[in-house]
Amino acid sequence: MGKYWILRGWEKCCCDEDCFESSRHPVATFFHLFFRVSAIVTYVGCDWFSKSFVGCFVTVLLLLSFDFWSVKNVTGRLMVGLRWWNQIDEDGKSHWIFEARKVSPDMVAATEAEARVFWLGLIICPMIWIVFFFSSLFSLKLKWLALVIAGISLQAANLYGYVLCKMGGESDVSKITASFLSQTVFQTACPSDFQKPGLEGLEIHKH
Repeated sequence: MGKYWILRGWEKCCCDEDCFESSRHPVATFFHLFFRVSAIVTYVGCDWFSKSFVGCFVTVLLLLSFDFWSVKNVTGRLMVGLRWWNQIDEDGKSHWIFEARKVSPDMVAATEAEARVFWLGLIICPMIWIVFFFSSLFSLKLKWLALVIAGISLQAANLYGYVLCKMGGESDVSKITASFLSQTVFQTACPSDFQKPGLEGLEIHKH
């Protein structure tokens, strides 16, 4: 199946630009971390909170599902101005669609703290689930492996989608990793000079 990488300039979303400029989206920032941190805390404390494996399993899975939906559809759009999804057309071809909101210099400065929270939460939590995977495997807690794999899959999917979106739909994984890490290091070293990647305008990449 062919893949089409479609990048589109994002002029407006559910709010006007003035609303984005004047708001730091504290509610979105809270829920960006709430569901994923709650899933981790619930998983770690399952043996203390409840003796019911099924109850813990369902609770953590629901938190992971809420996290996947909110990060993919809400917090990424509000906190960093990025949005992605995958769709299958009538011919059975997979389309990855990436959108980025056009950002003014003033808006970049206003949302810098939110962007750091967004990317740190997006990167660190999947790494914690990977640690849980090896911990469950080596301690022979095999009944938890399905839940841990679900956590890795859901959170890694959002990470992969947003990194592709940030990198402009580049399909080469090695190039994505190198470019993303270099931009992250530069943003940390020189936050005032950092500019969000320009995805404005229409650009279509066919692979």
